[in-house]
Amino acid sequence: MFFQEYKYIILPFLVWFFIQLFKVIWDLVTTKKFNFKRIMGAGGMPSSHSAVVTCLASMIGKSQGTNSPIFALSVVFAFVVMYDAAGVRRAAGKQAAMLNKIIETPGLSGVEVSERLVEVLGHTPIQVLAGAVIGIIVGVIA
Repeated sequence: MFFQEYKYIILPFLVWFFIQLFKVIWDLVTTKKFNFKRIMGAGGMPSSHSAVVTCLASMIGKSQGTNSPIFALSVVFAFVVMYDAAGVRRAAGKQAAMLNKIIETPGLSGVEVSERLVEVLGHTPIQVLAGAVIGIIVGVIA
């Protein structure tokens, strides 16, 4: 009963949680190091941002109809989030990587920093697409 009442909130967050958990496990398997920061971190395969918004849009389309204003809103919102993930945040991550290299180059910069900039911020188009597919599948099945 509780799940049915709040499924539009619970299911997208469960999708996000399990994708982030997958990233933590994948990181552990590939690097042999446990990195708990991955559970809250951005970037990586697949995009949890894309999965969350497409799951929600799919659920709304299924229940309200694909010609409803709320479905249109959710689809536009999903595209904005996915564009941001693959465009703006990815570019910011590339800039962070370049700034980290500049700062770490001896004699090139007199700037002292206490920590590196986060480089994994955005997603590749494939990561966004994979997340979107997962979200759509979960949203339609729900």
